[in-house]
Amino acid sequence: MIKKYYRLLMFEQTLFALPFAYLGVLFAGGGTIEIWIWVTIALVFARTAGMSFNRIIDADIDALNPRTKDRAIPSGQLTIQQVWILAAVSCVIFVLSAYMLNRLCFQLSFVAIALMFFYSYFKRFTAASHLYLGFIEAAAPIGGYVAVTGIFYTPSHFDVIPFILGGAIMCWIAGLDVVYAILDIDFDRKEGLKSIPAKYGKERAMTISLTLYVCAVACLIGAGVLARRKEAYWVALACAAVIFFYQQKLARRPDQAAAIKELFQINAFISPVLFVGTFIDVVVKYS
Repeated sequence: MIKKYYRLLMFEQTLFALPFAYLGVLFAGGGTIEIWIWVTIALVFARTAGMSFNRIIDADIDALNPRTKDRAIPSGQLTIQQVWILAAVSCVIFVLSAYMLNRLCFQLSFVAIALMFFYSYFKRFTAASHLYLGFIEAAAPIGGYVAVTGIFYTPSHFDVIPFILGGAIMCWIAGLDVVYAILDIDFDRKEGLKSIPAKYGKERAMTISLTLYVCAVACLIGAGVLARRKEAYWVALACAAVIFFYQQKLARRPDQAAAIKELFQINAFISPVLFVGTFIDVVVKYS
């Protein structure tokens, strides 16, 4: 049963997303051990809830798509009721962990749940669903930042750094999702689902993806400049930029399925690299 839930949730992607939140914590100064623990719990269960919503809402579509028909619900490994229970429990734990952080995190946790729930409906009526997914993922660094500060604005000051970090994650994930959607371009057109590749074609989709990646790098540069990050951060950012460039080259190979599989494998290195570089930068700064 545990293996079935693991496959349902693609837990390795949760591990990939954790450094997003940690970046926010580090840019806010690092926080305490307790904050790190509650941020970790919050992100794990927020993502679990989001993935559960997606699998439930998309169950009928997944059953029709040859690429996704073996997922847990369409294949009968798990029932919709079981996944709803998982989603409900995850939402409760997410909200409680946000409450343990601070009042603003607690209030924003309900907004986050609503955003995650409605994500799967977007591709039914707009190709901007990729950007919406990126917008949801952008909540991780913003949430991590707010977990430390408890606030990002006062009547006399508005802190833009968490939102620039969020913009970086938004553009990165949206650009990645555009490439991923190329695999379903024929299915999406047949079923009337909206995606950038289905609407504009593969070549224009790749150009849009590249543009989003460039914007992601620009945001990371902007956040680094504003936060006065040092050498370790910039080395990590340079490594991430190289991986971005290689991903774009991979996505243009003739064997699209194999290329995108490899693209996702190397994508897993980007967030840890950025996290390690930022962590070293913050530790050296405050040591």
